[in-house]
Amino acid sequence: MTETLVTPELDIDPYAEANLIDPYPMHQRIRDAGPVVRLTRYPRLLACARHAEAHAVLSNHVDFISGAGVGLSNFNLEPPFRPKSLILEADPPLHTQNRAVLSRILSPKAVLQIRATFTAVAEAMVERCVAESLAQGSIDAIAALAQPYPLKVFPDAVGLEPEGRENLLLYGDMVFNSMGPRNALLAKSAERMAPVTDWIMRHCQRDHLRPGGFGDQIYQAADAGEIEAAHAPMLVRSFLSAGVDTTVNGIGNALFALAQHPQEYARLHADPGLARSAFEEALRWETATQTFFRTAARDCQIAGHAVAENDKLLCMLASANRDPRRWTDPDRYDITRRASGHIAMGTGIHGCVGQVVARLEGEVVLAALARRVARIEVAGPHTRRLNNTLRALQTLPLRLIPV
Repeated sequence: MTETLVTPELDIDPYAEANLIDPYPMHQRIRDAGPVVRLTRYPRLLACARHAEAHAVLSNHVDFISGAGVGLSNFNLEPPFRPKSLILEADPPLHTQNRAVLSRILSPKAVLQIRATFTAVAEAMVERCVAESLAQGSIDAIAALAQPYPLKVFPDAVGLEPEGRENLLLYGDMVFNSMGPRNALLAKSAERMAPVTDWIMRHCQRDHLRPGGFGDQIYQAADAGEIEAAHAPMLVRSFLSAGVDTTVNGIGNALFALAQHPQEYARLHADPGLARSAFEEALRWETATQTFFRTAARDCQIAGHAVAENDKLLCMLASANRDPRRWTDPDRYDITRRASGHIAMGTGIHGCVGQVVARLEGEVVLAALARRVARIEVAGPHTRRLNNTLRALQTLPLRLIPV
């Protein structure tokens, strides 16, 4: 019989406001405590803050399942308080069937066909931002670029009508807050949900989607018998709940990283071909989706530490992405770093199904900025939008110095 190690315990609340504002000291404390740490503020909660263990849990969908919820709640022990995602919160074989359809719709070949459109929109928006910065002295880069760009290009590709798209941000905020505890952040976002949820569900129906868009292609797969007809609107909902907010924050965090590191922006401006690398490094350095959970399907072990059936595993993606055991000088933002291997978009069978689109959006925005703007300067203090799961900026004042 294999002897198990004593699992360290820490009295840390990952959802305390101070830890949401500045999570990095907490990350280091948990990483230093051990490869697996029990967080005593919540029942049966184990945290994996190092890269190797977080990656191992996310890669092992047999022992660590998603169907019991990818948030703090354990749907094996309590009824789901909302309909489960058929992608994020499903296990094989259901997950395999639905994932195959979405992966085909969002394949690299399919995304290549929208690249020119996404690039043109990025260039037009950057041009508008430059004009506003010159006229006003600065812009709020979140309101002027990080939010409107994903709200334009991705819903367009899904086939959503233009009116009411701000509901996607409110919905995404609630969805990612719901992955934490029942705290004030969740209560505040849930207050606004009745009309927003109605709007979302209405626009997941086929008659609200443009023929030929990503959403309509899901319904075509249902017509062909590849997925259940009842699953089609729920899969469109998965696009709308996870495909905007994460990219808004990924782009916002990349702009923040470049503004905080003018020497790195100078390198990007000198070579806009580094845009993909700059976005990838921003995903690692300031990870938009901070955490995801798994649930132990059976008694097992991680790194020699015992895990009991129905224990919750908190995979700390942002901490893993700055783990010095995996990265050299991890707290440094370096756009020439080979950031492949980060887990900002998950890994394994549940890795982000839309990551090809998200990477396209980040790359073309940063490339358009690099070609048009010689220098970006911080024009005032930024503010954060706290969320139980996301690392989000509320405002980011920047001054754009054009070429």
